[in-house]
Amino acid sequence: MKIFITRYFTLTISLFAFTFLQAQNQTFTATVLDAKTQAPIPFATVQTGAHTGTITNTEGIFSVELKADRAANDSIFISSMGYGKKGILPATTTYGIVLLEAETNQLASVFLTNNPLEPEEVIERMKENLTVNYPNTLKQKKIFFRQSLHNTMNKMDVETKKSTIEELDADLIDSVVNLIPRKSDYYSESVATLSGNYNKQKLNVERAAKLYDKNKDVSAEGLGKRLETIFKKNIKPDSYLKIKSGLFGAKVALDEIETTESIEVSEDKESSGAPVQVKVGDDPTTQDITIGVKEDINELYAALFFQEDAKLDVIEKSDRYNFEITGFTTIDDAVNYIITFTPKGGKDFKGTMYVNTEDYAVMRLEYVNVKRLYGIKLLGISYKETINRGKSLFAKDENGGYSLRFMELEEGVQFGVDRPLKVIEKNKHVAGSRKQNELSLNIDMSTLVVSKSELVVFDSAVIQEDAYDSALESTEAVATYLPAYDPAFWQGYTIMEPNAAIRSFAVDEE
Repeated sequence: MKIFITRYFTLTISLFAFTFLQAQNQTFTATVLDAKTQAPIPFATVQTGAHTGTITNTEGIFSVELKADRAANDSIFISSMGYGKKGILPATTTYGIVLLEAETNQLASVFLTNNPLEPEEVIERMKENLTVNYPNTLKQKKIFFRQSLHNTMNKMDVETKKSTIEELDADLIDSVVNLIPRKSDYYSESVATLSGNYNKQKLNVERAAKLYDKNKDVSAEGLGKRLETIFKKNIKPDSYLKIKSGLFGAKVALDEIETTESIEVSEDKESSGAPVQVKVGDDPTTQDITIGVKEDINELYAALFFQEDAKLDVIEKSDRYNFEITGFTTIDDAVNYIITFTPKGGKDFKGTMYVNTEDYAVMRLEYVNVKRLYGIKLLGISYKETINRGKSLFAKDENGGYSLRFMELEEGVQFGVDRPLKVIEKNKHVAGSRKQNELSLNIDMSTLVVSKSELVVFDSAVIQEDAYDSALESTEAVATYLPAYDPAFWQGYTIMEPNAAIRSFAVDEE
């Protein structure tokens, strides 16, 4: 089998070249590989201090910022599940490659003979120790948060049934349809200080970036701005449009569409209902991102396995899952049960948890849904939650409890619309019904949106209530728009290294 080290050698050398050019920032980058197979080791723990560090990405790559006063003989310790811990000196690491040796666990037979617990017994002990192992303590954390969004339009058919509006011809309809990209990618990255616990947080964003193609912006702001241009160019200034889909209608006044347009929504009645303010045309990179990032982190916290009402209900409803102890492994020098779980009957998830044999803490958890989680179809609109999978890693902190070190949550939603659409042009200066012309369409579209959120905790320390009260929260944290990934943007910051898709992201200028 071809050794994988060659391709990582090339990447690491290029990263090192950049690192030495910026030597004053003490950036150290390396790739962690299996010593025998040369395969990358994802999500390995990289420890730069007692409770500080990072993890490798899916390709085994990591970067850390080393303080200028760090001694030359201070080691970085790298470990991963099933491998022995290894200490390295950055200055003497050859080619930025770190090889970990697989650890043969000799304790499995001991546990199987001297401590013959059934898997259900392990789960019960784990449940009994949840509040001790995962205390809801106030902490201050240095974090990195990344969100990836991938949109794929599977179907977009627009059938024109009737049109008496000269300006709203087939070319215009095609131009509106073509506004919607068939594929688009979006990435958001933030370095921040997060203060609080699982119930309340304050977020101070220090630096943030957004990578996406503005020409493929499918946000309400992006589409709204382009629709505004098309309608203003093709509809008479003394006219307005009433848009109806089934029983519902919306009135769009073209002379009010500059920055904030007034839309009146009604059930097939003329100009009734409360006004709805809709902003169009704003660049999303000019807006403070603090609230949005904090909401995304809250969503991650709500998905933790020990949280009440979490979608992953393997603990809350453990009697509806099958458990099996399939072996033992080591994580951070602690021996763990490897316990797989599968659903009984109609439950939703399968996965693997790694439970400490001493204190019954879950140190690692991976899961994926086995069926569609939720679906609804009403009045031609369909919504299906098709993907829900996650991964979480925990490490023991200075108080003996366990803190979240890394969490990943990936969700996929299939959204569809199959219903008629009617656009009626009216004129303010015409008496009576004011109806001038009409366009009748049928829209049949389907799109898959897959989002992934990744949270890395680099440093964590317990704080008191007064420290939380005085913690800063950003209010003007504006993300820098990047049309292509730029490693120099994060110089001086410790982040989770991007994967190949992000590194290669670039907007097509043509």
